Amino acid sequence: MELINWKGIVESLLFAAGDEGLTIKQISQVLEIDEILADQVLQELIDEYNGNKNRGITLVQLAGTFQLATKKEHAVYLKKLVESPHTTALSQAALETLAIIAYKQPITRIEIEEIRGVKTERPLHTLTSKALIKEVGRAEGAGRAYLYGTTKEFLDYFGLKSIEELPPLPEKVDDEYVQEEADLFFERFESKFEA
Repeated sequence: MELINWKGIVESLLFAAGDEGLTIKQISQVLEIDEILADQVLQELIDEYNGNKNRGITLVQLAGTFQLATKKEHAVYLKKLVESPHTTALSQAALETLAIIAYKQPITRIEIEEIRGVKTERPLHTLTSKALIKEVGRAEGAGRAYLYGTTKEFLDYFGLKSIEELPPLPEKVDDEYVQEEADLFFERFESKFEA
């Protein structure tokens, strides 16, 4: 009989869940095991992470969920990574997504994708990790999708006191005009990230 690597599977699930984490109940349902065994697997993982000083991540429990997190003693290096000019430039996709969110917030990922015509998961992740956007609630209806909006950091980067200070959108929109306006609007923004 083949032994199941519960710890490896749970570790994969926690990695995939990201910042949302997973509850013991969710883990037990996915693995089709009882919650006692799921808790035992989690505790063994916590002991392994805490017992090995060479590991860069740990397993933490926050508000009833378990999630993988970086170790506090590595914070100085993570801060350098985030502040590094080589890692802060935004792609065209991220800039387009940011503009859509700024003008249409609160807005769901599906609505953003309808406007852009392409998938938007990666730009959303990038913008969230740079604290330029955040989840501001849940949409009504089936699935209760996340709603996204801009943050105080977004306003700070653009020197805005409020979102109402964004330049108005033109009444008649043509692609060339929109591209020119977007380029001008984000030119200052990109230079801050590359400086």
